[in-house]
Amino acid sequence: MRRLSGILLVVISATAFGSLGILGRYAYADGLDTITLLFLRFSLATLLMAGLLFLRHESLPRGSTLIQLIGMGALGYVGQSYCYLTAVRYASPGLVALLLYLYPVIVALLSILILHERITGTKILALGLALLGLALTVGPEGGQLPGILLALSAAGIYSVYIMVGTRVMKQVSAIQSSTVIFASAGVMFGLLMAAQGPHLPRSSAGWLVILLIVLIPTLIAVVTFLAGLARIGPTNAAMLSTLEPVVTVLLAAWLLGDQLKTISLLGGGLILVAVLLLAGQELRRAEKSV
Repeated sequence: MRRLSGILLVVISATAFGSLGILGRYAYADGLDTITLLFLRFSLATLLMAGLLFLRHESLPRGSTLIQLIGMGALGYVGQSYCYLTAVRYASPGLVALLLYLYPVIVALLSILILHERITGTKILALGLALLGLALTVGPEGGQLPGILLALSAAGIYSVYIMVGTRVMKQVSAIQSSTVIFASAGVMFGLLMAAQGPHLPRSSAGWLVILLIVLIPTLIAVVTFLAGLARIGPTNAAMLSTLEPVVTVLLAAWLLGDQLKTISLLGGGLILVAVLLLAGQELRRAEKSV
């Protein structure tokens, strides 16, 4: 049951994360810029998580665990977001997304080298199908060298984030870790916003979008990912997260009227096959361990 719950948690996380790009487009249309959006996202999430922490009678982590969590938020989230959002200025969104989602490969390699994790043939097949499906889904085009390097940097930073999170989640709960990560990311984005000036929502609808961003692709997405990561490990969590762009493409077609191409459906289908392969292997492992 632990592995099954871990799979479900990461799938929920990927689905929730997939809504961020769509909600972000609504937020930008209401006058927000990227830095202000990210500051509001993480600072408001911190307040809600702190309240939940208080109700659960949990204390903040201490010592090296606290330092690692601060690094995950202030360096991991901020660095990955900066590299990703800057990369799309120099390369197509599809190419940037494809390069970013090389992080399951990087996580798998790091897991072999650092955690001595065994990579099975099923995982290799699932990873290949997921990457092929991703390429078909996002439709990568060309880009300049700075965009490519920044996108690869974003993938590398997020891979390290996952590896650090794997170790930290053995010592704290998802609520404790998320609170510190959100707070440290919020502080960093607050400093950046203060330097350039805020661009707040112009209407109540814009604030409603901010609330949805805080609840869905932040609170739900991050907490479920960290909880799932602790149950199924970094490689499996990273591979299951490739569902995210599929959700984004489907939501864009449904809510924004974007054209849903046949090749995107084929790519999404390959990613789903990869997820089912991986989930099936994990469930068989769980049955053997009972």
